[in-house]
Amino acid sequence: MSDINLFNPYVFPSMFSVLLTAFLLGIIHGFTPDEHTWPITFSYSIGSYSMKGGFKTGLLFSAAFTMQRAIASELAYFALVKILAEPFVEPVIYIFVGIVMAFAGAYIIGIGQNFELFEGLEKMLLKIFKINSGYSKNYNGKSRPVPIYMVLLHGFIAGWGTGAFAIIIYTVLAPKMPNAYVGFVPGLLFGLGTMVTQIIIGMLVGRFMEKLKMGRKAVEYIARKTSGLTLFWGGLAFVSAAALELIFPELMNAGIITPVKVHNLHSLGVGFFLVIFVVLFILAVSFIKTLKYVKNNGNLFV
Repeated sequence: MSDINLFNPYVFPSMFSVLLTAFLLGIIHGFTPDEHTWPITFSYSIGSYSMKGGFKTGLLFSAAFTMQRAIASELAYFALVKILAEPFVEPVIYIFVGIVMAFAGAYIIGIGQNFELFEGLEKMLLKIFKINSGYSKNYNGKSRPVPIYMVLLHGFIAGWGTGAFAIIIYTVLAPKMPNAYVGFVPGLLFGLGTMVTQIIIGMLVGRFMEKLKMGRKAVEYIARKTSGLTLFWGGLAFVSAAALELIFPELMNAGIITPVKVHNLHSLGVGFFLVIFVVLFILAVSFIKTLKYVKNNGNLFV
């Protein structure tokens, strides 16, 4: 263990240390603020409004993520993932992730309904796209479930994003494999490490929703509304960030360097601040506003 360097791994005394490094990096990746995991896991886990649902969300998302990383690791063994290191790839991934997030959020809330978070902007969007709102604030007891296929799709797409962890897997660990038959293993173990932490995070978020001292209908409404709002506006934030990076490429390398020798916490770039904006602002504001609405209209959720 003392020979393993998780920040800048380059010397491996054994094949076991290579594999252990991949798994431990996955665990760190899941626990640190990462734009490819946190916004999606938090959003879907809140929408599940239970510890069991959070477990399922974390498992499904990270399972698809793990599959992608295993595939990319195998490609890396054959030196076929160089294109992923191109600067334009990350913004393109942001766009795809953002579109899926926004679509999922609109689906959960109900396309054409008033999203209630940024009312002026929402009204403008409804007008531009000629969407008839026809939305009533009276809760009718019906809600759309979090689409499972969206969680899986999100996990697979998000996995193609690049960053310090991905670069280490593709350029350092995968090439260390003895043959092509096991070229996928570092990516697989990295994904499994991420899965452990994503399941833990999902369960904690689900447990938090369970602890709300309200009726089931109220909790369900808060969960789905918060989840939908976060996914919708978080998705638009991803697309906006990608557009800015494509217009101003210098933003891709901009960031704040900290003394913390942990990836995702050492160099704080666009991805880090995107996580903070989506999780600590959009999600928090959505939750607070929805909670306030439920408390002020308790008779609708009896």
